[in-house]
Amino acid sequence: MRRFAGGVVWALSLCLAAGGAQAADKPDWAFPVTDKVQPAGVPDDGKPKSAPGSQKSYTRAQIEDLYNPPDWYPDIHPAMPAIVAKGDAPNVRACAACHLPIGTGHTESANMAGLPAAYLAQQMDDYRTGARKGSGSMIAIAKAITPEANREAAAYFASLKPIRWIRVVETESVLKSYVAAGNKRLVHPDHVFEPLGQRIIEVPEDENRVLNRDPGVGFVAFVPKGSVEKGRALVAGEGGKAQACAQCHGEGQRGTKDIPGLAGRTPSYIVRQLFMTQNGERAGLNIEPMKAVVAALTIDDMLNMAAYLGSLEP
Repeated sequence: MRRFAGGVVWALSLCLAAGGAQAADKPDWAFPVTDKVQPAGVPDDGKPKSAPGSQKSYTRAQIEDLYNPPDWYPDIHPAMPAIVAKGDAPNVRACAACHLPIGTGHTESANMAGLPAAYLAQQMDDYRTGARKGSGSMIAIAKAITPEANREAAAYFASLKPIRWIRVVETESVLKSYVAAGNKRLVHPDHVFEPLGQRIIEVPEDENRVLNRDPGVGFVAFVPKGSVEKGRALVAGEGGKAQACAQCHGEGQRGTKDIPGLAGRTPSYIVRQLFMTQNGERAGLNIEPMKAVVAALTIDDMLNMAAYLGSLEP
């Protein structure tokens, strides 16, 4: 039908041996923040937008309605509970606004499709209690959502089949990008190439469709050359630096009934969670096994593991 690509939230048991990295500097490329200066864009013409294969149309205002986001393809997902489809105004946005009806989200948000329901519900509890920090909007939502709605949303996203949502490409250079409103990285209209360096840069496969919250198209993640193989070795426990991640995250890194899968998840999101666990922004019940583990990781380790894990079939 359409091409999808798969995208974490979590408790990565990467089980690294002790004796490694010092506290690392925050990798800004993994934590996109809307640029203060934006390139000139094409003004909205006010006309309804369309999506390939969809019978629906939405204006820009409707697309940006966080309490009634578009549902372009109702046939590709189960019926959404009210909390996912509409939210609970004025304090709880519709989950589908950021995470989409198929759960994949965009690169600045979590891909929750197929993650364990109990794990997802616990993340909201951790946001509510302050054990998990980071997203101000998620903290506010967690404090306002009812326990019943939290369980309904968790059950919905857990029921979704993980799909391939991101395409990993090794390269030495990328088109210059910028961070647009909503912390979404886009290709700069100047279309000038620049060195990738030791970064992961993720941009939409089709910018207009992504901006329209169309779940029929995903993202491409540009990663440094050689990073996928380096990540494979680390994840497999080769060389004695790390134990095999599959010991906790299951065959193919696809998770278990209790532990989230990592395969096909958004690479920058993986890096964010590893870094936040290392610096103490992620705590709570599910993160305890990771505290000693991530202390040995360098930013390059995180990048390489994320590149490899993102390249896997979910």
